[in-house]
Amino acid sequence: MLRYLTAAPNLGDNWGDPGRIHYEGMRSRVAVEEAREQLADIVGARPREVVFTSGATEAVAMACFGAVHHRPGATGMVLAATEHSCVRTRAEQPFVPGAAATVVGVDAQGRVDPDELMAAVDDTTALVHVQWGNHEVGTYGPVVEVVEACRERGVLVHVDAAQAAGRQLIDFDELGADLMSISGHKLGGPPGTGALLVRRGLRLDPLLLGGDQERARRAGMENVLGIVGLGAAADEAGTRLLYTDRIQRALTDRVVEGLSGVLEPVGDQVDRLPHIACFTVPGVEPQPLLIGLDRAGIAVHSGSSCSSETLEDSPVLAAMGADAHRSLRVSVGWSTTMDDVDRLVEVLPKVLADLQGLAQ
Repeated sequence: MLRYLTAAPNLGDNWGDPGRIHYEGMRSRVAVEEAREQLADIVGARPREVVFTSGATEAVAMACFGAVHHRPGATGMVLAATEHSCVRTRAEQPFVPGAAATVVGVDAQGRVDPDELMAAVDDTTALVHVQWGNHEVGTYGPVVEVVEACRERGVLVHVDAAQAAGRQLIDFDELGADLMSISGHKLGGPPGTGALLVRRGLRLDPLLLGGDQERARRAGMENVLGIVGLGAAADEAGTRLLYTDRIQRALTDRVVEGLSGVLEPVGDQVDRLPHIACFTVPGVEPQPLLIGLDRAGIAVHSGSSCSSETLEDSPVLAAMGADAHRSLRVSVGWSTTMDDVDRLVEVLPKVLADLQGLAQ
């Protein structure tokens, strides 16, 4: 999935502003539009529906900003308690002063009831958020039901597909969603890339002003090299899409099976994203466990998956009624092998036992 490392340099020194009509600019324009087609292909969208961004966080901000300025009087948002922090924070700190966010609870598996979510929608609702799959526990969200209900109510709906794109069969146009956010690095592309899919015919005010790039939907010179890399990663993900789910699910199933009796799995173990397994850890703080695994060459995470420098309690697990402090999130990628998983299954119980012994 690192094909983008060789794809982007193929432009050599002959690349320029894709908004110009000289050779270098037009060469860049062709490369950007080819990447747009590559990304659109793997998510069932039209190329013109793809707006390139700096990542899923910006894509979410664009969706929220556009939605609250779309219909007069409608500035509020409705979302589940397990949404990603970039969704929760943007909804709770709105672009329009006084706009309210309604947060709906979830069950013990981390799934929101679509009827409860829609019951919170009223005439002041600008946007409803729903995740394709949760970023910490993997549980699938009721995407189809929520999108259908929102279309019936005439309210805009945004789907967070950051964890699903490149791993799941997605048909944006058939789904009927208004907006969908995608993360570049989550599907194997360069960090700092992403996209917002905007349904054909939907016109929203742009978040970033100053130019007419991305068909006047996102100002600023395009990140040509990053976009080319994202397109290459999307193209490669598309060739593996039919068996990525099966392979990665087999890996995480092995993790769950191998750690049975040692850790307690969290989230739906059947209807979930294939590459994520989450557990609660009994009796020890998460930091020393992470350090012990890291020393063994195993990289995992704990706490909020949105926190990069500090291990903060997970609001997702708290909403589910699970231990929000002592958690372990395991994710596998395209290069992960069964040998890697077997090593985790072998090493983790030993590290955990040593730590528990020290605590006694």
